[in-house]
Amino acid sequence: MDETGSEQTSLLILVVDDEPNIRKTLTISLEAEGHRVAAVSNSRDALMEARRRHFDLALIDLRLGAESGMELITALHASCPWMKSAVITAYASIDSAVEAMRRGAFDYLPKPFTHDQVALLVRKVVEVRTLEQKIEALQEVLRQAAPEADFTSGSPSMQHTLAMARQVAASEATILLRGESGTGKTILARAIHTWSPRASKPFGTVSCPSLSAELLESELFGHVKGAFTGAVRDTPGRIAACEGGTLLLDEIGDLPLSVQAKLLRVLQEKTYERVGGLETRKADLRIIAATNMDLESAMKAGRFREDLFYRLDVVEINIPPLRERREDILPLAERLLAFFAGQNHRRVLGFTEEAGEVLLRYRWPGNVRELRNAVERAVLLCNGERVGVECLQLRLGPGEPSLSLGDLVSLERIEEAHIRRVLAVTKSIEEACRVLDMDSVTLWRRRKKYGI
Repeated sequence: MDETGSEQTSLLILVVDDEPNIRKTLTISLEAEGHRVAAVSNSRDALMEARRRHFDLALIDLRLGAESGMELITALHASCPWMKSAVITAYASIDSAVEAMRRGAFDYLPKPFTHDQVALLVRKVVEVRTLEQKIEALQEVLRQAAPEADFTSGSPSMQHTLAMARQVAASEATILLRGESGTGKTILARAIHTWSPRASKPFGTVSCPSLSAELLESELFGHVKGAFTGAVRDTPGRIAACEGGTLLLDEIGDLPLSVQAKLLRVLQEKTYERVGGLETRKADLRIIAATNMDLESAMKAGRFREDLFYRLDVVEINIPPLRERREDILPLAERLLAFFAGQNHRRVLGFTEEAGEVLLRYRWPGNVRELRNAVERAVLLCNGERVGVECLQLRLGPGEPSLSLGDLVSLERIEEAHIRRVLAVTKSIEEACRVLDMDSVTLWRRRKKYGI
């Protein structure tokens, strides 16, 4: 336990010093704190240890006989990128400290040092490593919670869209993403941010239809304490939160006219004030806007400012609806199926031929979002290794029929589809047998035959 009563994290520490007494003293001190220590006297042995084990911290003397500990910092980080290194030296100077930090050192400890100084350094490393591990765990949870954005496409129109997005990502141009609801505008906006020089900075999203004009203005620009009832403290707003990064304004066509003028100023002058504030602030961010609305008609009706439209429409990227890139439907559905099967620990290997045909026939009014929901639902409802039509539960219109009597398909296809549907709506095998007028042995054989 540490002084606060919480459990102390144990580190694996590498000590590199050519003085035996220093190695012995540090080893005893660190092991007394519950850490595991490997102590060596030269660079060659240090690199050999680093190849064998994953160290959390290396304490490196700057002078290792005829060798330079400074060079070792770079070599160790190449072998163990996650490892923290701290320089220990009897020849401390500002220049050497700056050079060590430039090479990636975590800290700098001049000799002679005390036990408390070493313990403080180790506690700092423990805190940083704990935070890094929490971040890695959260990132893994996020990866498992949603399928990775996949931008492979066999559709010429989508390939053109993606090529254009990659080409303009490196610029500072404002981008207007246009496409139906569910086509993936938010995902593409995030990808553009990732491909841009601003990738290491924040990415934020503001949904324009979800807030009133007053709340949306505060959400974007922030407010000062006392600006309105309930403003009990200063709030920076999304523009400040995305400093240096990218802000997506989703469904920009619903942005109130009162806020449009202020946004125009941000785009033109890169300045703004918080609600209720007098201080003019600089806005260093890239804005991407997205809409499924006909902005040209909104301009004619007076609902959208013409000058704002042309400021937003520097680069326009259109995302085609899913029904116009049918070559992507099955590959995308199969990738989603693999993801949701893994997430839900289900052994679902693919779609039946009939289900695949229905996926291709369906018009997908909700686009990729609807496909994602349909596949996730199908995985949960599927009782076999293949997803059938009955698990998709799509609202088929007159132009998108599933198999029915009179279709130009084999009797086996009709039989399989009928058995799957009956099994999906009945509560037990016995009830399904009564409906199908089959005994349980015959139904078992049919299920085995069709992989149900």
